[in-house]
Amino acid sequence: MSAKIKIQDGRDVPGNPLARRRVTSAFLADILTAACPILWSGAFLFSSQAQAETTDPDIIALRREVAEMRAELRKMRRVITSTHPAVSQRHGVSSASHAHDWNGVPEPGIRFAAAREAPVFAGPPDIRRTPPDSGIVSSWKDFKAATARSEVVQVGGMKVGFPNGRPTIATQDGRYAFSTGLGFQEDFGGYLGMAPRGGEPKGRFPGFTENARRMRLFLTFRYKDWVANVTPDFGSGVADGKLGIYEANLNYAGLRNTELTVGYYEPRESEESAERSGGLTLLERPSVIDIVRNIAANAWRFSVGGLHYEKQWFVSAWFTGQQFGDRSTDATISDSQTGAVARVVGRPYVSRDVDVMVGVGTSDSFKRNESASGRVFKMSPPTGNVPLSQDHLLTASIPNANSVWSVGPELGVRWKRLLVKSEYFHIGVNRSPLAGLAQPSLGFDGWYVTVSYTLFGHARAFDVKRASFLPPGITEDFDPFQNHWGAMELSARWDETNLNDRPDALTGFRGGRSTTWESAVNWYLSQHFRLTLDYSHFSVSRNSQTFNILGRSGNALAGRVQAAF
Repeated sequence: MSAKIKIQDGRDVPGNPLARRRVTSAFLADILTAACPILWSGAFLFSSQAQAETTDPDIIALRREVAEMRAELRKMRRVITSTHPAVSQRHGVSSASHAHDWNGVPEPGIRFAAAREAPVFAGPPDIRRTPPDSGIVSSWKDFKAATARSEVVQVGGMKVGFPNGRPTIATQDGRYAFSTGLGFQEDFGGYLGMAPRGGEPKGRFPGFTENARRMRLFLTFRYKDWVANVTPDFGSGVADGKLGIYEANLNYAGLRNTELTVGYYEPRESEESAERSGGLTLLERPSVIDIVRNIAANAWRFSVGGLHYEKQWFVSAWFTGQQFGDRSTDATISDSQTGAVARVVGRPYVSRDVDVMVGVGTSDSFKRNESASGRVFKMSPPTGNVPLSQDHLLTASIPNANSVWSVGPELGVRWKRLLVKSEYFHIGVNRSPLAGLAQPSLGFDGWYVTVSYTLFGHARAFDVKRASFLPPGITEDFDPFQNHWGAMELSARWDETNLNDRPDALTGFRGGRSTTWESAVNWYLSQHFRLTLDYSHFSVSRNSQTFNILGRSGNALAGRVQAAF
């Protein structure tokens, strides 16, 4: 006859015959609840009748045994009610609430009151935020703590649950574990008012189209403090059907607040690039950040390095190489890129209502990939910061780019529900001689200012593990019948990027200059689902593109549906 195991929510599931000894906790508690009054009453009556004969050794021994039995029953009941929530709740014992901000830091533990104590008060609300956009790296200790506090079904020596919000299978001690997750974003929309000038070609700027922006499947494998992440991406780029890989790396998390990584990874050199793609303030990152990320960072970049974080400071450094797929895309590459990325962040002032962040980031590609075209550096952010077109108005392809570097400060200030942040970057390009003539270095600049306000839900909070701001949090999932609406955020951004350097000089360069005004509304129906509507107005000065000889301006309107687990 098959045994059954009682899980935390009170349901019965088939179990292994070896689990016969695991008697249903609620049933055992009921037996003890019914038995204790009977035994205590019998013991009391017996002791009353024997009060006159307390000198009898047999009666004294029997009374001692009854007292020991009562103590043992109390002990058994305390053990059961402290380890099984279903039993605790049945007997009027409540659990303390716990907040989890999806930042990789273990949530506070669930506590159960003693059987005869007053219930624990509810405390602060349970805040839930969009999960990370990569495999979760945490120490073995933190993983076991998160597993112990999640909803777990135990079958034999295995645990099946949702630590950090992702389906996970782990051994009893958490030594071995496997978890999976999903990051899905589908964009739709188009460009308006993009009529060409003076007989220029229109360019590929569709009035309406769709694009699978990100379709990532997170696969995480753990052995103690070693974590391997593999994340294929079925929606990479701006055109449906482009397959790639977001990450494939090995991590060690056995050192306090430290992650060491080798493999294909995305090192971050700025606050905006460190933000989760599922929680960006607008549809995509500003143009200057898109350019800077492609110098020596970006996704699927070979990286060796690590990061360390504390409550009020953060530091990271990486040695980087080429991107996954570079040599298959261009079979003429004969020498691979090498570079470095570093970032330092501090929080000089932190309170309940105010959070100030300052930092600096830098990246450097010591040498670019060398192919049949030489060493080339290409800058081509999406038009209007909306990834729905294959042609880009702001673009530059610089030949003989021996090395490329960037450096810039960052600032972020949160006051209650309002968040203001800004970054500036200077980009330098050192060029090799051309036809025996020295080529002067080139310099470009870009910056942005973003303002966001959380209308309802919980304001953005600081993520110490990535030194960036987390997306808005929710307490109750969207349910209009219960007057629950999730979280909603309004955002606006002004960004400028200048890819001109002495454009009228013989040795100068003209890549164009763009100004973009952008606004968006982000509606988080739950921590797993989000809707975004984004509008941008852009103006780009002329460059060498056939569809931008005189300069162009226009508008973009795009929507996004998102799922994240």
